[in-house]
Amino acid sequence: MPTFRPTPDLVMHYEIDDFTDPWRQPDTILLLHGNAESGLAWYGWVPALARHYRVVRPDMRGFGQSTPMPRDYPWTLDRLIDDFCLLLDNLRIDRFHLVGAKIGGTIARAFAARRPERVKTLTVVGTPPPLRAGAAERVPELVREFEEHGVEHWARQNMGNRLGGAFPPEGFEWWCKFMGRTALSTQLGFMGTIACADIRADVPKIACPTLVVTTEESGLATVAETRVWQQQIRDSALVVLPGNSYHVAATHAAESAKATLDFIARCGG
Repeated sequence: MPTFRPTPDLVMHYEIDDFTDPWRQPDTILLLHGNAESGLAWYGWVPALARHYRVVRPDMRGFGQSTPMPRDYPWTLDRLIDDFCLLLDNLRIDRFHLVGAKIGGTIARAFAARRPERVKTLTVVGTPPPLRAGAAERVPELVREFEEHGVEHWARQNMGNRLGGAFPPEGFEWWCKFMGRTALSTQLGFMGTIACADIRADVPKIACPTLVVTTEESGLATVAETRVWQQQIRDSALVVLPGNSYHVAATHAAESAKATLDFIARCGG
């Protein structure tokens, strides 16, 4: 089980998938998962991506097999970005293609804006608007829900919107259990900080080629609302897939991975 300690309070678990031809020196894709998930969330992407690229899948600070964070941990986007940069430094990877899903897409957009020298291309899949209206105001209610019922209960309450109407019931159950394994202390701190982060100032600063993937009826935002911030990124494209899920990386893994590969091949330099 590969691990790395970027800071004294964190042992970060990560996986590397590389099924490229052994005589090649492939580019790297860094995959950033969503809230209450881990690098395992990318199971549907790895077979497609890893034949062409070295794929790095970290468990974000606090999540998966990485060290849980205490409830009062001072979460910031810059701390998370530094964690990932230190991991890639340790792996001797300077520049890479960055892909983020859901809140991982929020972190990835800030990452591309604040560390432009590291990011070749950016892909964000089923990610929230730069500021989610009302998210901060709902935090006290969510904290009470977590304290009374736990993480899995919260996941079940909103999994229908995440996965949409066409996802199989067995898959719904798997995702509820998967997200429910998240440490409560991590979740309580994360919800009031990163989960309602404001990256409106970051979006226009993104300079690398950027792909945004959503669905026709995403519960996070309409296509028109997504296009508003997507068009603030100078060199960007929007792909709209059929369906009503907002966890597009899970429900449309094959289509999203193909779109990402095509985009990197076209714009990755």
